Amino acid sequence: MASRREADRLIAGGFVKVNARMAPAAGRLIDPELDRVEIEGRPVERISERRWLAFHKPAGVVVTARDPQGRTTVLDLLPPEHQSRRLFPVGRLDAETTGLLLVTDDGELANRVQHPKHKVAKEYLATVRGVPGESDLRQLRQGIELSDGVTQPAEVQLLTSRGQYSQLRVTLREGRNRQVRRMFAAVGHPVEGLTREAFGPIRLGRLHPGGWRRLRPPELKALREAAGLAVD
Repeated sequence: MASRREADRLIAGGFVKVNARMAPAAGRLIDPELDRVEIEGRPVERISERRWLAFHKPAGVVVTARDPQGRTTVLDLLPPEHQSRRLFPVGRLDAETTGLLLVTDDGELANRVQHPKHKVAKEYLATVRGVPGESDLRQLRQGIELSDGVTQPAEVQLLTSRGQYSQLRVTLREGRNRQVRRMFAAVGHPVEGLTREAFGPIRLGRLHPGGWRRLRPPELKALREAAGLAVD
C-alpha cells in the first residue's frame, strides 16, 4: 500500500481513519481481522501474507503445477497446507536436475527475480565426464555459442577430478532451458549429475531431497533487494 515513511505522512496529514475515527499522529496498533482502515475514505483491503518456500527437488520430479503425463510434480511433494495456496515453482529445473527450487504464491516478486535485467545468480554443482582444460573453462567463462545464441559470461571453478569425472561450481545470471547441460556438452564434457545449490541469496543448505522450509524474513529481504526492490 505504501512505504513506512509514506504511511507516517498519511497518518500525520489526517488522511487515515480506523473504524471511522481519525488515526492519532503517533499511530496505533490494529487488528486487521477486526478493524476497518480507510485512506481518504477508501477502505484498505487486507493483503494476505505471501508464502515463500525453499524446496529440495529430487531427481525424476517435474517442475510444473500439473503434468498431463501423470508424473510426480514438485507440488505433489508438499503437504496439503501448501497445496491449497495455489503455489507455483519459480524458474525451471529439468527432471533429472536436483537441488534448490523456490516455490511461492507471490507472482510479482517471482517475476522480478526471474527477469533477465536483474541478473539474479543461480549456483550449481556439476559432475561432468572427463577433465575440462583451461581452454574449455575459458570458453565457458567468456560465453558459449548455443542454438539460441551466445551465453552470458559464467563463473566456473573446477573443484575436483577423480578418474573419468570432474566436479565444477557454475554460477549463471541467465536462465535458458537446460543451459548448464548444453554448455558442457558444447565443450565435450557431458553433465552426469547436476544440483542447484543457490538461487540468488537463498541457499539449499541441509535440506534433504523432498524436504522444504519457509524462507526467513532476512532471506526474503535479501531476495527483494536482489530483484531491485527497495526495502525499508
